[in-house]
This record gives sequence, structure tokens and C-alpha cells, in this order.
Amino acid sequence: MNVFKFGGASVKDAASVRNICSIVKNYDQPLVIVISAMGKTTNAIEEVIRLAKTDKDQAIEAWNEVCHRHKRVSAELHATKESLKYLDEYQMEGRDIIMHYSQDNADEFYDQLICRGELMSTTIVTAYFLSESMSAKWIDARKIIKTDERFRSANIQWRETELSTKQMIDTHAPNHKYLITQGFIASTRDGRTTSLGREGSDYTAAIISYCIDAEKMSIWKDVPGVLTGDPRIFPDASLVTKLSYREAIEMTYYGAQVIHPKTIQPIQRKEIPLHVKSFVDPTSIGTLINNEGDMLYPPMTVVTKNQYLLHFSTKDFSFIAERHLSMLFRKFNHYRVRVNLMRNTAISFTVCVSAEADRLALLKEDLMYEFGIEQQDQMELITIRHYTMHAIDRLKEGREVLFEELQGNTFQMVLKSKEA
Repeated sequence: MNVFKFGGASVKDAASVRNICSIVKNYDQPLVIVISAMGKTTNAIEEVIRLAKTDKDQAIEAWNEVCHRHKRVSAELHATKESLKYLDEYQMEGRDIIMHYSQDNADEFYDQLICRGELMSTTIVTAYFLSESMSAKWIDARKIIKTDERFRSANIQWRETELSTKQMIDTHAPNHKYLITQGFIASTRDGRTTSLGREGSDYTAAIISYCIDAEKMSIWKDVPGVLTGDPRIFPDASLVTKLSYREAIEMTYYGAQVIHPKTIQPIQRKEIPLHVKSFVDPTSIGTLINNEGDMLYPPMTVVTKNQYLLHFSTKDFSFIAERHLSMLFRKFNHYRVRVNLMRNTAISFTVCVSAEADRLALLKEDLMYEFGIEQQDQMELITIRHYTMHAIDRLKEGREVLFEELQGNTFQMVLKSKEA
């Protein structure tokens, strides 16, 4: 079997769902199809969650609008009574979750509500496939992807996941050509819903590909494939038609948005090729990622926005040594603060990080008695793989570089964002 993954932009409305159907019809082999929430739905549900903290009535009103949007799309696709019944159930379940919100279990609450986006989108797509006389089966990803209890960023229980995924294939693949499931969501051993982190649908597809020994995995995007830069920032960005697994891992580690950072490792372990394709132009070549040796690449630039610079200094002028660094990284892990670049001197340690503002505030509060802490907001981290001096000079022009680092064929620098 092959595994296809379609992101939120590819299921944003009724026309997009029809487009997915037309793409899939061009392939003869059976498919597992992983689908994200409809475009902007996750953001909308996160706003519902924010409202639930202070005004449950307002949160329910916003939740109802999210559900009505899905029902409107479903109606455009001539929904069946059965699919509308499921959408009604998700809506009622969401209301109940909101009414029982408690700050004491905020991360678990997040996962219980956020998953409804994927459940609704896959219900709509499956119903449309069936209306087109396509042999489709809806699969609940929470029944097959098993994790620990680290809500909002759960870790996979690989053995259990592999067994349950193979069982799902053995049960349903003989009778259904298309198995449709959700990206991003999973569950604990005792059935509580978890999520794999924002944009985690790519990772779901990679997990399933690994578990079923897929022939190939394809990610369908609104871009032609992997480009040398974000075309919204670099209009002259060009397509990279081939990447090695190693280069793809490096690019995702440094923040390239085309593929989720955890995606490559599972498929690399079984040498499953990954094809990044365009759902806008399905016949275009795309980017093939496989086990070929590293090639000659052009400069590839990743701009990571919404970064923070944190400066830690010891209060007694003692050296920043192993004890301090060990403490800092334990806290970074605990509060889920991602370190993207770091530098230390004798009595100070500076990191460029990405994190949610509330988690960053908790980190600083926890460490304020041990360290002096300064924070700079609205930073950009720019990474150039396979850099040239021309590429570096072009990006530095007219801007103040706060610090930079050169390692191997990778150049990184931190600057104040242009918006700031």
C-alpha cells in the first residue's frame, strides 16, 4: 500500500474535497489517506480553547461556528444523514468538553477538543468518497496510534502502534481500497485522546508508513515541492527535485515548513521513499526524498519567525558550568521550550528559542532566583544550508545581526524581525 497525506489547505472547502477525490482516482493501488483538519480549523479551535478559560458561553458560541462551517461544506457535498449525525455528535461532545474545562488539566483539555477538527474533516471526506462510489473506510487514528500521556506533544508507543496498525490493515484492506484516517491525533493506552504537536499530520503518515511497510509515502501540498526558500519571502525560490534523507532531516530540524520535523526518521529506517507533491498541479514532478547519497545543493534558506532571545547570567559571577547548563536544559524540556541556537561566555548563556508565551513566562519564573534573565522578543532566526557569501550578504543587508554561527555547510544568524 501507499500512504497519502493531505493537509488543511487541501480540504479547506467543498471544491478542495472534490479535488482530493479526483487526485486519488488517478492511482490504481490501495491507499491509506491521512487527512488534517480543514484549513484554519485548528487555529479556530485554539481560539475556542482560549475563550473557555474565561467565558464558557462565548467559547461554545465560537465552537458552534466551527461546527456549522463543517456542516456547510458537508451540505455542499450533498451529505448523507449519517455523516450529518456524526457532525452533530462531535458538536455536542465539544460543548460538553468546554463546559468541563479546568485549568488543572489544560493540556489534556486541549487534546480532547482539538482532535474534533480532524474527526470532522475525515468524516466529510469519507462520506464524499462513498457518494462517488469509491470503496472507502473511515478509521479512527486514536485506535491505532498509541502514545504516552504527554498531552499536546505525545511520544509514540511503537510496539503497540505497529501491532494495532497492522491489525487495522488486515481487517479492512481486503474489502476497502481507501482507508481514511486522521493526522495529528492519537490516544493513550487507556483511551484518552492525545496529539502529536502542531502540524503533526505528516508524522502520522510516516508512522503508518513505517508500520505497514508502505511502498511509498506522498505528502500533498499547495507548493510544487521542497523549494530553496519560502516563496512568500523569496519570490525567486526554486524547486529542489531530489533530496537525501539526511538533507531532509537537516532542513526540517532548522525549521523548513514543508515537512514536519519528525517525519523523516520512521521512513528512513525502512527506506520508504517520500514524494512531496502539489495538489494544485498533481502532474508536476515534485520533490523525491530517498536514500540516495548527498548531492550538490543550491543555497536553501529557512526563516523562522516568532523567536525569543533569552540571556541567562549567574548572580554571583560564577562560571556558567555543567551544573547550570544541566539545570537549564531540564527546565527547557519541562516547559517545552525549543532551543534553536545557543552561545555561552564565562558568566552568561544566550539561547534563541521558540515557545508559547505562557510557557516561556513559567520558565522565567522558575529560574529567576538562580539567574538574571533578559528577554528580547520579535526575533528571526535565519538558516542557510549550503551557503554562499552572496546569499549571506543578501540577507544581512540593512539589518543588525545580534549573533551568528557558522558550522560546516550551515550558516545561522539571529536578527530583529522586519515587522518589529
